[in-house]
Amino acid sequence: MTEGQPPLLDEGKLHAAEARLHKHEIDAIALTYVDNAGIARVKAIPVEGLDSALRTGVGMSPVFDAFLFNDEITQSRFSGGPMGDLRLFLDLDSLALIPPMPGWALGAVDRFDQLLKPHPNCSRGFLRRQLARLGEQDVTVKMGFEIEWAISKATDGSFVPATDGSAYGLTRIVDVADYSRTLLVNLRSAGLLVEQFHPEYAPGQFEISLPALAPLAAVDRLLLAKTIIRSTGRAFGFSTSFAPVAEVNGVGNGGHVHMSATKDNLPIFGGGDGPGGLTKTGAAAIATLLDWLPGLLAIGAPSPASYLRLVPSHWAGAFQCWGIENREAALRLVAESKLVSAHNANLEIKCFDQSANPYLVAGALLAGLYASLDGGPPLPDPMASDPAGIADAVRLPQSLDESVAKLWTLAPLLDAMGPELAEAFIAVRKAELAHFASASPEQIVAETRWVY
Repeated sequence: MTEGQPPLLDEGKLHAAEARLHKHEIDAIALTYVDNAGIARVKAIPVEGLDSALRTGVGMSPVFDAFLFNDEITQSRFSGGPMGDLRLFLDLDSLALIPPMPGWALGAVDRFDQLLKPHPNCSRGFLRRQLARLGEQDVTVKMGFEIEWAISKATDGSFVPATDGSAYGLTRIVDVADYSRTLLVNLRSAGLLVEQFHPEYAPGQFEISLPALAPLAAVDRLLLAKTIIRSTGRAFGFSTSFAPVAEVNGVGNGGHVHMSATKDNLPIFGGGDGPGGLTKTGAAAIATLLDWLPGLLAIGAPSPASYLRLVPSHWAGAFQCWGIENREAALRLVAESKLVSAHNANLEIKCFDQSANPYLVAGALLAGLYASLDGGPPLPDPMASDPAGIADAVRLPQSLDESVAKLWTLAPLLDAMGPELAEAFIAVRKAELAHFASASPEQIVAETRWVY
């Protein structure tokens, strides 16, 4: 994309998209982006407006940069208020059908101002910038996401598990077999490959694993998958919660990220002589991300509800440590082995959840990877047990207030975000903290359960 010009329109892609939409009898396209509160905002267009939307964009106010999870509005030095307008430009590569919503397609957008300059608060643009910086250093990254959610059969806003069979138990599949099969069919029909689907630990909780892709495509497909999961559940009379916690004191919903990378076409998390096969570049990446993690938590676990999930010995990654195949470590190395090639060895970030904006999450992780290319701090020894049983193990921040304070100290990340995005994001975090200042855990869970 060239500053001052709309995204270059590929006429061949446009005609192919129009033919595909016509074939599947699509009537409307939801154009979506994710805001600083982690909410997917949308403008929809009739299908016959696709050509015009791609050439001139679709208008939308920038005020949503200052929206909270509950649609209250705050402000920062650069965001909030009634002034200004933006243009949404659809990325045709993200356009996909939504099978449980007949007649609908979904596409991700990049945001520009009225002079057709990239909007500095566009989180998708932030991710693009980090990819470009890494590309200049001959670094290529893939990301895969795990999505956890819980389904409820209640109709009054409370949470009543749609199935209460055993954790990872076959009974849960039996209880909701039609739902599970339909969901997999819908995901497949949308072009999404699912590597695994299984019941999770908490009542009514399930998980899918999506394959590793280039980061922009991976995040776009994450949003598509969540849309399909939610709309499939609705067709069966279920409410779907992606919130960090669906029930007080319950095991929460994570938003784990798997990241692999190469430098000069060589893998960094495998093929080396460091712990678990790490290369020096991979060790520097983990050390840097581990050092940044208390501040990164404000981006990857940005809701006050997130800290109700980050409980020791719950596989939530509540401690600032890394480990080789250690599911209690915040950073888990999926190491090279007979079944995992050096190129597929990857780092799993376990402490994040789905109240986060995934474009910001991916961009922040890539900013850390970029910073590590100059060398990171010393990498501590991997944690070889549950850190809850280690006297000097360091907890990650136990409140959003603490993680936001840590974020302010990460100058390389704030510089990568730019002042407009960084200040707007932190303003939203502080406003949500103020909103919940005197709230009980029960109130926090009740207000966030169905939002994300």
